[in-house]
Amino acid sequence: MAGPYPDARREDVNDTLSGISFPDPYRWLEKDGEEVRNWQRVQAKLATAQATAWPLFEPLHDLVSRFSTDRGGALPFYAAGRWFRMHIPEGASQAQAIVADTPMGAGRVLFDSATENRERPPFLSWIAPSPDGTTLALGVCADGSENNTIRLIDVATGRVLPGAPGQTLMDNWTGGVQWLPDSTGFFFSAITGAAIEFQQQVYLHRRAPSVTTKRVEVPWIGTQEYRMIQVSRDGRHAVALERFHYPIPVAVAALARKPLHWRSFITSLNGTVVGHAVGDRYIAVTNVRAPRGRLVAINLEAGDSDDPDGWHELVAESSTVLNTVTPVGGVLYLTELADTYARVRVVDLEGNHLAEVALPGRGALAEPTSPMMNVVPKGHPDRFLFAFSSLTESSGIYCHTPGHSEIETLQEPLVRLENTVVEDHWATSKDGTRVPYHLVHRADVNVSEPQPTLIYAYGGYNAPLLPQFPGPMAALVAAGGVFVHAHLRGGAEFGLDWWQGGRMGKKQNCYHDLYAVAEDLIAKGWSTPRLLALTGASNGGLMAGVAVTQRPDLWAVVVPRVPLLDLIGACRDPYDRMAIMEEIANIEDPQEVQRLATISPYHLVVDGVRYPAVFIDAGDTDPRCPAWHARKFAARLQAATAGSAPIVLHVWENTGHGGATDKHIAIAEYTEWLAFTLQHLGITRLTS
Repeated sequence: MAGPYPDARREDVNDTLSGISFPDPYRWLEKDGEEVRNWQRVQAKLATAQATAWPLFEPLHDLVSRFSTDRGGALPFYAAGRWFRMHIPEGASQAQAIVADTPMGAGRVLFDSATENRERPPFLSWIAPSPDGTTLALGVCADGSENNTIRLIDVATGRVLPGAPGQTLMDNWTGGVQWLPDSTGFFFSAITGAAIEFQQQVYLHRRAPSVTTKRVEVPWIGTQEYRMIQVSRDGRHAVALERFHYPIPVAVAALARKPLHWRSFITSLNGTVVGHAVGDRYIAVTNVRAPRGRLVAINLEAGDSDDPDGWHELVAESSTVLNTVTPVGGVLYLTELADTYARVRVVDLEGNHLAEVALPGRGALAEPTSPMMNVVPKGHPDRFLFAFSSLTESSGIYCHTPGHSEIETLQEPLVRLENTVVEDHWATSKDGTRVPYHLVHRADVNVSEPQPTLIYAYGGYNAPLLPQFPGPMAALVAAGGVFVHAHLRGGAEFGLDWWQGGRMGKKQNCYHDLYAVAEDLIAKGWSTPRLLALTGASNGGLMAGVAVTQRPDLWAVVVPRVPLLDLIGACRDPYDRMAIMEEIANIEDPQEVQRLATISPYHLVVDGVRYPAVFIDAGDTDPRCPAWHARKFAARLQAATAGSAPIVLHVWENTGHGGATDKHIAIAEYTEWLAFTLQHLGITRLTS
């Protein structure tokens, strides 16, 4: 048992959305006063006590530390003959910024988080060297929230330069800054108020001839959305992108013209168009008229760019899912997904096939989840750099040069799961859709008998859950458990239709897919409800919350991480209102609000139900999924359960959504919830 939970009083409060009222007895836990903080700390002590009471806690901590690699997948940046990268030194908790003569060379430290604040070193969010290599722009986050400010470093001396913009950036999702080709300044996106209000503005910061920072007036089509400015490598064009999960180039400007004159480009299409300006064309991956993606070229000077009939198709849609295009040395590198696994091929500027890149194995490129994040320039203009991992091997850094048959290894993977098997399987969802999942386990584990099993899934926001290294969760595999990596609808693993099939009015399909995977594991005798655990983060945390309330019978343990759990109350926060309107429901429609309540975990809790063991994990500086979601859900679940399984909550202080978490804190987080999970799955022995 978790012991007595701290008192959580119920109040007679209602929440109303589109004229429909819902009981909200724990609204007081949304506040951030001393009473709530004390309650939260007592909950955290209970959670920690549960985890550390397990006799194998310390050995597990060592395993988690081993598999928590150096934020694998961070590619180096090339500028003016030198290479810039982020690196966490041995024993450190945060990264340094390094300049070197080779991609992974020892080099010279330009920024070190440990020298900033030894007690609480800040997070290095991103780096962006100027094209002339004289200045390194970087983002510094002090509180784990991912909100960061720009710092400018003189590369020659390592000194901080004066005159950096003072605005706060939401995160690193738009690459930090995008330099002008002559290195005189850069574009960046920043918030203009509180992060949860999510009011964004794009700025142009000039370093010469004088220091100025001015708003960029672009004909944007939205109000609250991610936005960024791309700058072409040849220095001719700037392209404004809008909409994070399905971006389009809304405007274009000739950089030679002063002042910049923005002309509308693509504004009326309901689809993704994202790529790069190459010469006089915008070469882009689009799902317009191609659910799995095709490659097109759009004339940057065309007056009818909104009309797909005027686009030139370079590569037609195929059975694979086309993800990204990257111009490299006069050719184009295309990254694709073939039954969830990565594929890379090379075509010329007219789309003619030249080669397929021989990847290190079956796995995933460490590409950001959003198409917008993939257009940030990195690597080298004449070489294709990429990070690659698999479900059994952490990220290595590799390079391919056009015309070469082999790839070059720049950095070997840091850790591997030895003697481990990966199996590909399919479950059948409620509507007959086949849902893929991967089974990962040690070769000596007998899966013909039920085994302790952890399902990890996401299923949302047009983001694929790539079959990459599971990081700290690999400790479960090393301990003899089975790790299941599931691909639910709502993601992008199979293109536009896969996303739309688990979105808005079809969102429940995402959860049906999850239950189908769980039931397939049980039907095949690989696991049982007493040996089955589930986790997911962010939208995956919502998924876990839905699963424990809709199907408590399926699980022994459920771990919602940094979750959104009160979907009605979330609509009072502008950021989450936007996220819900984009993915889950049109909250201006009362019928949609009624449907929203059927997948809102806080509202799905029923008194007298025997809920499984639950560990709710959140961060108190999280601007995306505020910690009050976790607090309210924990209080409701603790009061409602008729079972003896513990319901515990740990809200980590000075920690946010996970993208800027101190490495040592992240190890502590993973160790706690994994210890809780493994002990409730009956694991009594660890293998190093």
